[in-house]
Amino acid sequence: MNKTLSKWSHLPNASHIDSILASVQSHPDQWAAAWDAVRGAAYDAAWSAAWLAARVAAYDAALVLAASSAAWDEAFDAAWSAILALVAYDHCAQYLDMTSDQLRVWAALSENPAPVLLIPATIAREKIKELALV
Repeated sequence: MNKTLSKWSHLPNASHIDSILASVQSHPDQWAAAWDAVRGAAYDAAWSAAWLAARVAAYDAALVLAASSAAWDEAFDAAWSAILALVAYDHCAQYLDMTSDQLRVWAALSENPAPVLLIPATIAREKIKELALV
């Protein structure tokens, strides 16, 4: 990703946002599959809570995304979810170090919407790692 300053460069999780943007651009199909794996009521509630907290900065970051994949809509939604969490919840980058299974358990035990929003990112990262092993 370009090292120029972005509208979100001042945020604590800016490097994670940049990483997600680069990942979804290079692996949109894996991000789309991750999105398909998490849609539901719990996600919708988490998204609404985060959106209220972070809509302007998250929207600016999401606008950076551009792709020509058939799976683009789903990939965008999955990336948007992670960006929204990283903008709204400064402490949430720690969840990106968990597996998707660990994060699902954490999300179920927590009232914090951030883990729910980051599940697509952890799934996408796992799928991308699997590709690297093939």
